[in-house]
Amino acid sequence: MPHVTRIIAVRHGETDWNVQTRLQGQLDIGLNDKGRWQAARVAQALAEETLDAVYSSDLSRAHATAQAIAQVQVAMPVQLHTGLRERGFGKFEGLTYASIQEQWPEEARLWRIRDPDFAPAGGESPLAVMARVAQTVDEIAACHLGQQIVLVAHGGVMDMLYRLATQQSVSAPRTWELGNTAINRLLWTPEALTLVGWSDTRHLDGQQRDELGA
Repeated sequence: MPHVTRIIAVRHGETDWNVQTRLQGQLDIGLNDKGRWQAARVAQALAEETLDAVYSSDLSRAHATAQAIAQVQVAMPVQLHTGLRERGFGKFEGLTYASIQEQWPEEARLWRIRDPDFAPAGGESPLAVMARVAQTVDEIAACHLGQQIVLVAHGGVMDMLYRLATQQSVSAPRTWELGNTAINRLLWTPEALTLVGWSDTRHLDGQQRDELGA
């Protein structure tokens, strides 16, 4: 398929702030032990894939996940791209969902209903994030026609990729999963982004309890 770029999109592994329902946004929070385990598992799951490039958000939770994937591919370099960063949440960043609701109930409501134009002070609106993600994917994928690449990013970016590929608005209710290190597959052409498969987590089944000593 010379005029198609195959994309494997992966959300970063778990962080302590994910567990605490604390909004990370563009703050640089690293993986926890479970997240590092997830990164190793997704790397093994993709070890037999032919990959031509690995791209990542420059935030460390995504970068570390991407490095795990790239190291299994004969030490392939990871190319960082700020366009793959999580949505900027401005003044919400670092706070729990409950704290945001308590401090700014009306703004929390606009966030919760996915108001297309709502941005917390210093942050990005859903429409702005969708435009950024679309531009970034177009820019990267156009360089890899006929190839397969990995994009490692964040839940908000995965959400926008799904919406772009299924032509859903930023405010449509979410009915799809955005799990840590789930494998998501898409096809890109200059005309469209399409969905091939979503939220494959078979590599995380069965062994987590034993390997974590939980």
